[in-house]
Amino acid sequence: MGPPPSTSFAGPPPRAGEDFRSDFPGIGEVWHYLDTAATAQKPQRVIDAIARGYGPDYATVHRGVYKRSADMTLAYEAARRRVAGFIGAGSENEIVFVRGATEGINLVATCWAGEQLKAGDRILLSQLEHHSNIVPWQMVAEKVGAHIDVIPLTEDHCIDLDAMAAMITPAHKLVSLAHVSNVLGSVLNCRRAADIARAVGAKILLDGCQAVPRMRVDVQALNCDFYVFSAHKLYGPTGFGVLWARPELLEAMPPYQGGGAMIDRVSFEKTTYAPPPGRFEAGTPHIVGALGLHAAIDYVESIGLERIHAIETDLVAQTRAALSQINSVRLFGPEESAGIVSFVIEGVHPHDIGTILDEEGVAIRAGHHCAQPLMASLGVDATARASFGVYSDASDVDALIRGIERVTRIFG
Repeated sequence: MGPPPSTSFAGPPPRAGEDFRSDFPGIGEVWHYLDTAATAQKPQRVIDAIARGYGPDYATVHRGVYKRSADMTLAYEAARRRVAGFIGAGSENEIVFVRGATEGINLVATCWAGEQLKAGDRILLSQLEHHSNIVPWQMVAEKVGAHIDVIPLTEDHCIDLDAMAAMITPAHKLVSLAHVSNVLGSVLNCRRAADIARAVGAKILLDGCQAVPRMRVDVQALNCDFYVFSAHKLYGPTGFGVLWARPELLEAMPPYQGGGAMIDRVSFEKTTYAPPPGRFEAGTPHIVGALGLHAAIDYVESIGLERIHAIETDLVAQTRAALSQINSVRLFGPEESAGIVSFVIEGVHPHDIGTILDEEGVAIRAGHHCAQPLMASLGVDATARASFGVYSDASDVDALIRGIERVTRIFG
């Protein structure tokens, strides 16, 4: 099941990865960083924006009448507009700044699901979800008496939308799915998933953490209701993320937290709240996080998401082809995955794979990847995961394969 048309590559051929490697001071010339799905390295442009934000440009936002505060407020809100344009939102007022995708999902679980769901209602997730897209729904389901159902995977480890269509009912009020799996790299046909949800009147949230760094996202074309992502996977800073939601949903949702900035007027008798998005942004915000995300979006768009996707797709194909020649290696996920390759080696724990690869200057992720239900469905406790970024190139694949061959020699 391939990705929707909006995620397909259409444009000039990709440039070699080494054209971009020098933009990332955290990598250097000899380190092979293959853990981008966990967090992306930062280009100098983003580092410079953060340094300026904490240095000569620093001031609070939304509060000061002095010029630097006013200028920083303009820059902060310009970042909101930049994000809105980047994901195809109708207005910057649909963009809520949060600490990351995890907080965005928890906000929706608390302020929408916690208010709208009742006993007997159902929530639909999939087998491959990250814990951040499971636990918040379990918490709200336990609180209100709702139930969770799980969509199985196809043989090539994609979310089975035929199964979803067969199992969804009018009792399902919310569907929450990963746009791209953080373990398998499988790409969801989001539009079809949204159409299935809408057929029974359910709302749909998409976890876009692994999608926005590598493919064009248009939330209106995807026809979803909520979309979340984290800045640090998009070459931006940690501790910052985005929740997009349809404006009528945001208007109907109560505040997530109380404090400064989210109010209209406060008295001891009654408090009235600011309209969205301010209603959901209590306290002094992560100002420089917004500036860093703005710079990160500028960076990826200067290259082109289509090019980034094509670079990563080519590296995935090289990696899967090479690993498939090693008899003791078992690969997971579809052949055409988005920048991620997960595998195990027979008789070798993934942590041992990761340790030996580290000795070879290759950094991968080894573990359950915050997806323990998926591991159980795959019949393993953990996998090794190589994930690519715009700075990755064929030398990274070569180093990975050399390291894997050393692992197989050590363990016989």
